[in-house]
Formats: sequence, C-alpha cells, structure tokens
Amino acid sequence: MGKIRWTREAEDWLREIHDYIAADSPAAALRTVQGIYEKAESLSRFPERGYRYHDQPDSTVRILLYGHYRIAYLVREKGNVDILGVFHGALDITRYLG
Repeated sequence: MGKIRWTREAEDWLREIHDYIAADSPAAALRTVQGIYEKAESLSRFPERGYRYHDQPDSTVRILLYGHYRIAYLVREKGNVDILGVFHGALDITRYLG
C-alpha cells in the first residue's frame, strides 16, 4: 500500500474550499472536506484509479473526481501518491497544471 503526501498547495486549496463553504454552512464544509480527503486517501490502495489529465497525454498527472471537485495527483514509485491540488469543476485547472 502506497503513502499519500499532500503538497502545501493542495492543503491550501482544501482549506480555501472549507472556508468558502463554511461561510454558509460549517457542517457542509466539514462534510465536503472530509469526503475529498477520504477519496484522496483511497489512492493508497488504488493509485491508478483516476484518469490521465487529458490536456497533457504524456503527463503523469492524474485526476480523481469527488462531486464537483477534481483531485489532481501524481503516482510515484511504489504506489506513493502526491496530491497536487483540489479544484472545483468550474475552475480552469490548465492555469495550474498546464
């Protein structure tokens, strides 16, 4: 089983998502962030489950979906995973990954 490492950028994105939702509903913010976190942690067992980032076919960046959010990550050696960011589906992630 691989290990999941959250980059500082990914942690910042997750915090921003929480704060944005919490302005209206702290309980919904907590549920959303926990769901994203648990989905990302599932990559320790199945690191290839997301799809390849389509704007860069040769890229090792993969995307895992959770509701309206996209979790961008890299699979490293021995199934270890680096979480690069968490993006709302309406956001143009090519600015960050492309």
